[in-house]
Amino acid sequence: MRLKIAFIGLFILPCLLANGEEWTLQPSLQIYDRNGAPVRGFLSSNQTYARPLPLAQMSPWLLAAAVSAEDKRFFSHEGIDLKAIFRAAWQNASTQRIVSGASTITQQVVRAHHPHPKNWGGKLKEALQARNLEQQQTKEEILETYLNIVEFGNLLQGVEAASLFYFGVNARDLSAAQAAFLMGLVQSPTQYNPLHFFNRAIKRQQYVLKRMKEEGFLDEESWSRARKEKITLQARVRPFEAPHFTRLLQLQLPLNSREVFSTIDREVQLQAEQIVKNQLKNLAEQNVTNAAVVVIENQTGAVLAYVGSGDFQDTAHNGQVDGARALRQPGSALKPFVYGLAFEKGILSPGSILMDEDTFFEGGFRPRNYDEQFHGLVSVRRSLACSYNIPAVKAAERVGTGNLLALLRQAGLTSLQREADFYGLGLALGNGEVRLLDLTNAYASLARGGLYKPVLLTQEPRVQIGGPEKRILTEQSAFLITDILKDNQARSAAFGLNSPLAVPFEMAAKTGTSKDYKDNFAFGYTPRWTIGVWVGNFDASSMQKVSGITGAGPILHDVAIYLQEKYPSSSFEEPDATVRKPVCVRSGLLAGPSCKHTQEELFSIAHLPSVCDGKHLLQKTERPAITNPTQGDIYKWDPAVPSRSQRVKWNMSCAENKCTWHLNGVRYPATTCEVFWPLEPGKFTLTGTCGGQTVQTAFEVLP
Repeated sequence: MRLKIAFIGLFILPCLLANGEEWTLQPSLQIYDRNGAPVRGFLSSNQTYARPLPLAQMSPWLLAAAVSAEDKRFFSHEGIDLKAIFRAAWQNASTQRIVSGASTITQQVVRAHHPHPKNWGGKLKEALQARNLEQQQTKEEILETYLNIVEFGNLLQGVEAASLFYFGVNARDLSAAQAAFLMGLVQSPTQYNPLHFFNRAIKRQQYVLKRMKEEGFLDEESWSRARKEKITLQARVRPFEAPHFTRLLQLQLPLNSREVFSTIDREVQLQAEQIVKNQLKNLAEQNVTNAAVVVIENQTGAVLAYVGSGDFQDTAHNGQVDGARALRQPGSALKPFVYGLAFEKGILSPGSILMDEDTFFEGGFRPRNYDEQFHGLVSVRRSLACSYNIPAVKAAERVGTGNLLALLRQAGLTSLQREADFYGLGLALGNGEVRLLDLTNAYASLARGGLYKPVLLTQEPRVQIGGPEKRILTEQSAFLITDILKDNQARSAAFGLNSPLAVPFEMAAKTGTSKDYKDNFAFGYTPRWTIGVWVGNFDASSMQKVSGITGAGPILHDVAIYLQEKYPSSSFEEPDATVRKPVCVRSGLLAGPSCKHTQEELFSIAHLPSVCDGKHLLQKTERPAITNPTQGDIYKWDPAVPSRSQRVKWNMSCAENKCTWHLNGVRYPATTCEVFWPLEPGKFTLTGTCGGQTVQTAFEVLP
């Protein structure tokens, strides 16, 4: 026995000195969270869970058990065992059935790499290749390969994967009893599957221990102790967590990756998943079937949680689609970047006044507010906080769609690949398709004071998505946006004081709802972390009047409350070169002596407005618009009704309240901006002029 143990030690030693040998088996990938908790394992190229290991890192008892159970003359033969062949032939012939095999460990290695037909010709080729392998490799190299490729059932390949799965320990730490148990499974992983036939596996283990004693690897005392050792399986369900995130990460990793520590926090991930499930249950009757959540750590760009759908296994609702990477229209969620650019250029400030009224823009674009109302003169602070559409489009018109598109791309929204003219001013209201992951990281850029960082998926080595770190807005411009988005009072006119966006700590928040209620978003950020939420359906069907505040908002709220407990964040710090000053609420300029109504507002020192002298009060100098009839309206003329009762009102917004009209190119005798025109059948082009500006619309009257 001592001689054989010493012999094993002699051929382990060269492996130790050589720092292990390379193997050709591709390992399976195991992903852990940031704290080392297993998240998910992937199958290897052989569709098994494999953890190749150098021979020096395996328990010597494994070597002893393998040789005793599978090939007792392994150290003496040259690839084939003639004694075993004659023995097997005699036993099989005597019983008229196959009761014994004669394959050596070397032949099993050959068979794994080069399977041959199970006939005499195939056996002969296998034997010749085994002899050749013995001449090319050492015994320890062959044994190392064998112990890494042998299968143990339950998709386990190699002693390390089997040891971790069945016993929860590394292969180097196996006892003689455990090693014998594992090597006993090799003869028939199905027949001896310990998860189903544990007693059979134990019976086989006792046989292997007996062989180890007979071959001198165990003395009487060691054998007695090993056979009495209680075998307790630690086999558990393999973790399958954060499936969308781990799938994304797998695609970014080199093929030979084995163990990867991701940025995910498993506890945050599981909590976010549960919050999503709860909200989807609440919205089920409103045709809401899916949601996604992304949580980013601002300082590093690391992903803390990544929920791609409500349930990865829900095939009825396409649960395997990754909602964090799917292209969706973000609605109003892009407005902060519109105003941020306007602040950057000094075109607007949070106190600037805009006119929220029915407006036609270039190309006949006529946006409406979510509440279907117009709010007159409103400040930028209120416009953004309450998410009014018309002021946002006016802001976009001032900064230019091309400039806005360039900023959004710098912020990581690379899916906006068309030209600016394709999107038009509708870009401000989210008519382009973006990814939740990208837009969440864009909001994280606001949280960082205008600094963009790529999204980080792993710790070391770093795997990231997105371009290099860069500044997209000045710290002052970004903070002006943050100061508005965290102002619960400013948004109360639209959302109330107790909306899901209101939390008991400082958090900037914004929602977005796409056309026809197909998608809604909610974003929230503190100095420490940023959350992005999408709610909708993967089949693109519309939800039943579910907006960002009622769909994604509650998820944002609950995730934020949990995060603040686990990753507490401080309040926002006002950067240098900003100042708070009183402004005239009517003009949006710095308050002067004649201003009766003022309020404090935040400004970038680089773009302070002028002082109001009472003569700068905003007038309705917006360009005129025909508000009725609208483009494409169709009316019906009824001959049974008196003509005097069939009239349509022409109406044009005009600061001067003096309008001229042309109908199909002919001057109409009216100079007011409100005209009641008697219907007559036909197709008409109506042109209105106000203050030298001309606008046009077309309508039809059916006979």
